[in-house]
Amino acid sequence: MHQPLIRIEHLSKSYWRGPQAVPVLEDINFEILDGEFLALVGPSGSGKSTLLNLIAGIDVPDSGRIIVGETDIATLSESELAGWRSSHVGFIFQFYNLIPVLTALENVELPLTLAGLSRSKRREHAERALAAVNLADRMDHRPSQLSGGQQQRVAIARAIVADPDILVADEPTGDLDRASAEDILHLMNRLNSELCKTIVMVTHDQRAAEAAHLIRRLDKGTLDVSPEAGL
Repeated sequence: MHQPLIRIEHLSKSYWRGPQAVPVLEDINFEILDGEFLALVGPSGSGKSTLLNLIAGIDVPDSGRIIVGETDIATLSESELAGWRSSHVGFIFQFYNLIPVLTALENVELPLTLAGLSRSKRREHAERALAAVNLADRMDHRPSQLSGGQQQRVAIARAIVADPDILVADEPTGDLDRASAEDILHLMNRLNSELCKTIVMVTHDQRAAEAAHLIRRLDKGTLDVSPEAGL
């Protein structure tokens, strides 16, 4: 039986607009099980990306706890968070964030440059990650030589190369045509089922959301955790 990997307790976050605090998330409470594939949905401005960034340790809450494994990441310093992210989180973005002058292999190697691995070990890990996303035959291509779907698969290989516990995906199919989007969703399901990656995905796309195991809806900074919340 899967145990909770992420526990979120009384989480709140506001941003400042001049002298005025604008609440984005208010008293969020829920758990994400180890091995879960969760989609966060809701209208623009509902706090989805803010919640994703908090779970990933990119941002810090005003109050509340984010416990990943045994670590309350809300209590970590900026440098401690950076080290925690590099070990535990892989990032998948809507616009890939690949470096144009680097090959697919070099882009995938990037997260390993601070890991103290030899060049040959970095290449070995990167080649394995590219093979996992079916791009072993494109590793010497630069992003401009790849389709949008292939670029996103390179980005996913980069996200998994350090073997993180959690993959966070912000609109991973938002810049893709339908066929490429379906391909990426199939790949994410494979990473979840075969590599046991816990995935938290923000999406506006109902088809993408339905590829997840569980859908949670955010609206006006609050989270609906009822069984029918994603419908």
